[in-house]
Amino acid sequence: MNTSRCSLFLGLITVALSAAAAEPFNIAITVDDLPAHGGRLPPGATRNSIAETFIRTLKAHGVPEAYGFVNARALAVEPASVQVLDMWRQAGFPLGNHTYSHLNLDAAETQDAWEGDVIAGEPVIAQRMAGANWHYFRFPNLAAGNDLVKRESARAFLRGRGYRIADVSVSFDDWEYTDAYTRCVTKGDNTSIEAMRAQFMKGVDDEIARMKSESQQVYGRMIPQVLLTHIGAFSAITLDDVLRRLDAAGAHYVTLAQAQADPAYAQPGSGTVIGRTAKERGIQLPAPKGDKLDLASLCR
Repeated sequence: MNTSRCSLFLGLITVALSAAAAEPFNIAITVDDLPAHGGRLPPGATRNSIAETFIRTLKAHGVPEAYGFVNARALAVEPASVQVLDMWRQAGFPLGNHTYSHLNLDAAETQDAWEGDVIAGEPVIAQRMAGANWHYFRFPNLAAGNDLVKRESARAFLRGRGYRIADVSVSFDDWEYTDAYTRCVTKGDNTSIEAMRAQFMKGVDDEIARMKSESQQVYGRMIPQVLLTHIGAFSAITLDDVLRRLDAAGAHYVTLAQAQADPAYAQPGSGTVIGRTAKERGIQLPAPKGDKLDLASLCR
């Protein structure tokens, strides 16, 4: 093959690979821990400013709906953060239940205690979702019961209260950066902040590729995706870049109900739907690779 033909051949391969990489797929965006993710905020940030950034960025990327899952206990700690819930609704985005205190089902002392925490989270959501369906539930830590009795009991309880479970297929683990980001901003350590951002964005790229590959491996097709993110300061400053990467990968934003209408979401459970289904089918997925910063000790 002569040089010109070889160049043409390689060019066609590149175009084909690029087209395949950007094959369109549906994805719903969900945001956990409204109105307040994380404890102390970085200097200059407020709960309202974080919410404003989220809403502005989501709108700019044409996201039609972003379900916000609420831990109402935050309102007792930071009463003014109730404005975040009102801003979310004014933007046309719905609210769902994430329990009152982010109580992990598997860590709850009793089933009754967990059920009480679910119920305690309802009034503030129902008030702001009057006339709309707010009966979506997101398990804290994606823990839907570590044994059959607990799983079935929790599902029966949620069904009895009219809930649908908000599943997850992909997450970029943005929550891991929340506390370290606050510490680094407080110290003015821009070098560490840039290192965090670079690592996070590489993780986003890697996870988008994994999401596509694993969907094909487990289902033989690209299922609609449900992204889990958190309403934190670090998540806010990186959200635009995250959505740009999803846009470039072929994302078409849909509602949670549209995504979960796919048969892949027929049986909810713990963890992510792809990982859970792979385990059930005996499919071995490759482990994530790459060195990571020690976020727990960064900027101490």
